[in-house]
Amino acid sequence: MSFFTRFRFETAAAWLTAAAVGAVLLFLLFSVWPLLVSGEILGTLRGGWRPFAAEPSYGIGPMVLVSLLMAGGAVLLAFPLAVGVAMFIHGTGSRRLRGPVQALVAFLTGVPTVVYGFVAVILLVPMMRHLDAGTTGYGLLPAILTLALLILPTMILVLDARLGRQDRLWMQTGLALGMSPGQTLQHVLLPQARGGLVTAMVLGLNRALGDTLVALMVAGNAARLPEGFLDSVRSLTAHIALVLATDTFSPEYRSVAAAALVLFLLTSGLTLGIRYLASSGESA
Repeated sequence: MSFFTRFRFETAAAWLTAAAVGAVLLFLLFSVWPLLVSGEILGTLRGGWRPFAAEPSYGIGPMVLVSLLMAGGAVLLAFPLAVGVAMFIHGTGSRRLRGPVQALVAFLTGVPTVVYGFVAVILLVPMMRHLDAGTTGYGLLPAILTLALLILPTMILVLDARLGRQDRLWMQTGLALGMSPGQTLQHVLLPQARGGLVTAMVLGLNRALGDTLVALMVAGNAARLPEGFLDSVRSLTAHIALVLATDTFSPEYRSVAAAALVLFLLTSGLTLGIRYLASSGESA
């Protein structure tokens, strides 16, 4: 394949991908348009979900907050662990264990999400129930812990790939200067791998925001604001899966469309924002 042919193919693929993403956004905007025109969008974003009340409400406010809490909590737990495991693989750990640890991480990335949810239901939920006998065990905390375990292997692989490209040159330079492998990783490799750190965080955050099965199986699916970490909650993805209706004119459908649009904008905005901060930090 010649250079010009490959260039045309890559350009066409890029435009096709951009068009597909734009089409999804336009469809979501079209579905939410009645809420935008009537001015009900703010009430939908801020209100609660009470479809069977005397005065029905189809708000998604609690689900938006819960999604941010679940994804943010999972990243806060998983990211330091991912950095630690990546450092273990690239210098601070035993040479005999680096290969098995890498193989285990690669294996965990291929485990289906439903397996993580099943294990959490069997092992983690009863533990949460013992912590507070007044709860069912399904709630925000077990969902955060399960999501942290789910996104951890992906974040480790991203950091492993980034550090692996710089490992040999910088490690040899650090050793020549009298630095230990741990010092070289902490003061040289990790600052140089800032882009990999940001990419790992973005991928972990977006996967946690977009996961459906863990939220459905572990969080409890109560459409309310949590008062504690053991309260049952519902995320945006679980809300879409549970409430999805075929009647495109119903208020339930418009609420689901608004939830999908918010989820789309959240993942896109967080990705662009974190990447902008990373690029600003590199240029400073």
